[in-house]
Amino acid sequence: MADNQITNYDTILGRFAVDQKLCTEEEIRLCKDELKARADTNPGTLEQVLLEKRYLTKSQASRLKDVIRESKDASGQIPGYKVLGKLGSGAMAVVYKAKQISLDRTVAIKVLPKKFVQKSDYVERFYKEGRIAAKLNHNNIVQAIDVGEVGGLYYFVMEYVEGRTLYDDLSKGKVFGEAEALDLILQLSNALGHAHSLGLVHRDVKPKNIMINKDNVVKLADMGLARETSDIKAAKHEQGKAFGTPYYIAPEQIRGLVDIDGRADIYALGATLFHMVTGRVPFEATAPAEVMKKHLKEPLVPPDHINTALSAGISEVIEVMMAKDRDERYRTMEEVITDLQAVREGRPPLLARQKFNVEALEGLEEGEAIVSRQAADKTYTEEVVSKYRIGMVILGGICLLLLLAVLFMARQLMQQ
Repeated sequence: MADNQITNYDTILGRFAVDQKLCTEEEIRLCKDELKARADTNPGTLEQVLLEKRYLTKSQASRLKDVIRESKDASGQIPGYKVLGKLGSGAMAVVYKAKQISLDRTVAIKVLPKKFVQKSDYVERFYKEGRIAAKLNHNNIVQAIDVGEVGGLYYFVMEYVEGRTLYDDLSKGKVFGEAEALDLILQLSNALGHAHSLGLVHRDVKPKNIMINKDNVVKLADMGLARETSDIKAAKHEQGKAFGTPYYIAPEQIRGLVDIDGRADIYALGATLFHMVTGRVPFEATAPAEVMKKHLKEPLVPPDHINTALSAGISEVIEVMMAKDRDERYRTMEEVITDLQAVREGRPPLLARQKFNVEALEGLEEGEAIVSRQAADKTYTEEVVSKYRIGMVILGGICLLLLLAVLFMARQLMQQ
């Protein structure tokens, strides 16, 4: 019986080690063969052989056992699903890879940690995420499947996306080419446009919440901070509090305004695009509070000043998306998509340029000096032109007087 238990555990350990990408299937097979070869003379466990061959470290083995224990707890309580491994964990939830037995398909299950179960606010927020996600039906949004509770365990079942997050690429130092970045951001723009059309604001658009599958299809994930624009009660409850991620958060979210709308997502999407094409976040500082202060006060460095390979068009679009005053941003995702598609096709972003022109006219009314982004776009006011003409007339007159003086002096010399 003990041998069977060990064999079963070895099988589970091997599967989880591969799922967690700690070992390859070939390494597990080699170790199992080694285990069988010495069963009579030097019996042991798969864990011991993996450690001996240095396929696993002691700390990795310890974490793997924790994952197996947690997974057993989850799989033993959620009916209809078989947990295959742990995908990740955050402050608010643990996510597992699982199989939905009835449909024989792979899914992801988000579980609320036990320490939050006794807190009604956390449970309500967890259920709310599931309800909001269930309203969305779009190819570029992770699909909700089920949400429920069993034996005090709260779970949320969703589509499993096999691939990577945008954060995975950026954390490795990848700087996206303009065309690739636009192709990905256009998919996200369509996803957010769908959410906004249903009166939902994501409020946490960032690389970690953007998944890319093997076919390069983008999936927007994590509706944990999403809010319905019509939910006045929730808005007033959160008034004055900053919800979001410091590197990508919109100024109005930092201020905790009540009437947050889709323009906050436009700002965050612009910040994400900025990061993709420059390789760095829009504003950096040592503390989150300092980063948010820069979002509020510090001018944005145009992306094409950092990456000179970028077109002026994509830089203009990002600058309008990230305008600090939301009234100066694009009003809807449809407007964003129009300009992004134009830039992708090599055309100028007309809506962005209209925004720049309006700002310039407003500045002139207030007596501000306006500097054009492109030398070819430089214009001069009538006042400047008039002064130039007067200056040329005066200069011409002085030259004429000098010429007459020279002629007069030459004549005097000849007479002598």
